[in-house]
Amino acid sequence: MADTISSPDARAAAQAQDSLTPWQVMAAGMSALILTVGLARFAYTPLLPVMLAETGLDAAGGGWLATLNYAGYMLGTATAVALHDPVWRYRSYRLCLVLALVGTGGMGLAENFTLWAVLRFFAGIGSVGGLLLGSGLVLGWLLARGRRPELGVHFVGMGMGITVSGLAAVLMAGRLDWAMQWWVFGLVGALLLLPSWFWMPRPVAAAQAAQAGRAGGPRGRSWLLPAAYFCASVGYVIGATFLVAIVAAQPGLSGGGNLAWLLVGVASTPAVVLWDRLARRVGDVGALQLAYAIQIVSFLLLFGGGLGSALAAALLYGFTSIGIVGLTLAYAGRQAPDNPGRAMARLTLSYGLGQTVAPAIAGYIAQNTGGYAGALWLAAAAMLAGMVFLGMMQLEARRLRG
Repeated sequence: MADTISSPDARAAAQAQDSLTPWQVMAAGMSALILTVGLARFAYTPLLPVMLAETGLDAAGGGWLATLNYAGYMLGTATAVALHDPVWRYRSYRLCLVLALVGTGGMGLAENFTLWAVLRFFAGIGSVGGLLLGSGLVLGWLLARGRRPELGVHFVGMGMGITVSGLAAVLMAGRLDWAMQWWVFGLVGALLLLPSWFWMPRPVAAAQAAQAGRAGGPRGRSWLLPAAYFCASVGYVIGATFLVAIVAAQPGLSGGGNLAWLLVGVASTPAVVLWDRLARRVGDVGALQLAYAIQIVSFLLLFGGGLGSALAAALLYGFTSIGIVGLTLAYAGRQAPDNPGRAMARLTLSYGLGQTVAPAIAGYIAQNTGGYAGALWLAAAAMLAGMVFLGMMQLEARRLRG
């Protein structure tokens, strides 16, 4: 087998993987996503206003911390692209789990920007474990067993992660200070580490996955999908970083920010499964175009100025943001079933680039204008550009079929 772990324990690893049930694999993948993305990344969103209020952090510094988080994510993604050896892919997955946990719980150790910057960077690297390496391991396991190669159930973990971070923030608000809230998230992460560590299948059957995943049909290899995914990352990260602060900054809505973030999680939890079903009918690109359009509406609703408008924006943002990620990564992984994690990582380089530069730009816009309107217009314009790239991608696919 060309892409199989070639250690003395290979047979034992294969037997251990065969003993895993689908629910254990899904639980491992979802737990990894909650830890590495839901907590290591998304816990920062509801805690940013608390840190702005209780520490010396300002909006520009908050934007830079988010940028450093995504710089770590970019480094981790680039490393995942270079990982061919299945042994190192699995070891890197586990290392990412540890970095995500340290990068989350460690944030409450001291009010120190340098420490926060280092930990946000570590947490960014850790995010790659659940989103790319973990997703690749789950998809490879599904392909090797002839199951439907969709990641909707797996990506429920991202929505659950947002829900966990949002619900915890609502419950802790006014009861615990900023540091204690970070420590609570660290404790939750430690519990999630167990199924993420022990139930994630090793990549011992990648060759079977490659054979099972071969699919016919034309597919473009141009820059269009990476360009569209870059645009999606700009819209996504501005919402993920500043949504709570945007809502809380509006007159009379200071207590609505955490509720809005909780609704993002509630809406995103079942979203990827629903988007998978829609994509079966209208195609991946058609479903993505609809998701981009709905997310533009979510940004425009934030200009409404009322609680109802803000909560509707949160629901639409949650319903689309994780759906876009799930649809795009599953599509990329199916094109390279021998190493789906690496294919996802290649595409995610463009997504990570947008995530790295957009928070700092949005933070400076907010700092210099005294509001978030400019950041929202930037997010909406990026999503509109992404729709154009997706339309061009459809035309290319028709020409290839033609």
